Amino acid sequence: MELIGYFGAFLMGVVLGIMGGGGAILTVPILTYLFNIEAVRATGYSLFVVGITSFIGALNPIRSGKVNLKMAALFAVPSMLMVFSVRKFFLPLLPDTLFEIGALHITKNLAVMALFAVVMLFSAIAMIRPRKIEPVSSNQHPFRLIVQGLFVGLIAGSVGAGGGFLIVPALVLLAGLDMKEAVGTSLLIIAIQSLIGFSGELSHDVDWSFLLVFSSIAVAGILVGGKLASRIPNEKLKPAFGWFVLTMGIYILAKELIML
Repeated sequence: MELIGYFGAFLMGVVLGIMGGGGAILTVPILTYLFNIEAVRATGYSLFVVGITSFIGALNPIRSGKVNLKMAALFAVPSMLMVFSVRKFFLPLLPDTLFEIGALHITKNLAVMALFAVVMLFSAIAMIRPRKIEPVSSNQHPFRLIVQGLFVGLIAGSVGAGGGFLIVPALVLLAGLDMKEAVGTSLLIIAIQSLIGFSGELSHDVDWSFLLVFSSIAVAGILVGGKLASRIPNEKLKPAFGWFVLTMGIYILAKELIML
């Protein structure tokens, strides 16, 4: 199972390198179901993996001028503050058993995985049925961009995913960026918010040897994905991957509900 898990880390990096997002949604299920890491810790580890791989993926867009640093800062600052707050203060305050309904015990880990499955379903729908989004004139809605950053930070901090499927449309619609610039800027935002969010985990025990090996394999995947990006049409890959994510989301939601 661990070998399959490490292959999943590589696959996650490849998808992230090709599409500029989406692959990170695989990280928590891989850590939870293939490495038997409990859900809340898996979301924290996921932030580190997603942060490192996204940063590596953002280097080439930064060099080629496809990252809007002003918009990245406007979005990333509220987003990373929210991610850090969720990981450092909110999640630790939640009791292991949130509430009980008769004989049913709704635990924190169950709630995190159920929320994660719902996020996977929305992400899958966004990839299967992509909307044609047209940019508005630049800098029209800075306040709405900040609010969107807070919302994405809340989601990312709770489930350990980067939220690229929310960030890219926001940068196009609210900041007026073209798609290529939005993808590059999104990778940088994801890297910043994820690594800052992970810093809230440093007060807990971290299995650094495992985390560095897993992240290194994911980074290798994103480098391969970056090379393949010009050869594989995003328009064909994205819906296919969306169906896979949809299947995974339904499986996780069903599995967690059956365990009640």
